[in-house]
Amino acid sequence: MARKKLVEHNALVQAIEMGTPQSEIMERFGFKTVPALKTAYYNGLVALGKIEDVNTKRKKKNVDTKIRVNGKGSLVIPKKLVDHLGIDPEDVFEVVKNSTGLELRKAERPPKTILRKRAQPPMPRKASNYSRLPN
Repeated sequence: MARKKLVEHNALVQAIEMGTPQSEIMERFGFKTVPALKTAYYNGLVALGKIEDVNTKRKKKNVDTKIRVNGKGSLVIPKKLVDHLGIDPEDVFEVVKNSTGLELRKAERPPKTILRKRAQPPMPRKASNYSRLPN
């Protein structure tokens, strides 16, 4: 791809708006082809704020909203859909069946239960332990 030619935008736009012949403008600014001149003119208009630049950004692709059930019976939600919906990996859902199909509703996460060991009664001493004690 050819390098972008550095041109004084204001001078180029003025020359074209004054009606200077195309061949003279090309010779004066050093353009070899008409498309190069047109591109420089367009870039000059954009740089001076006379026209708006063309939007060259690509549209975002639609996210596939299909969820499938794997062999173990788990619902598989694609990563792109999780990111698009803003679902946290720790979220809990309940599934509700209605007339139109299935519905996922966010459910409250059950509180964590901490299991503690029961206090064990002290072990009784054996007679042999008593014999070792000093009198």
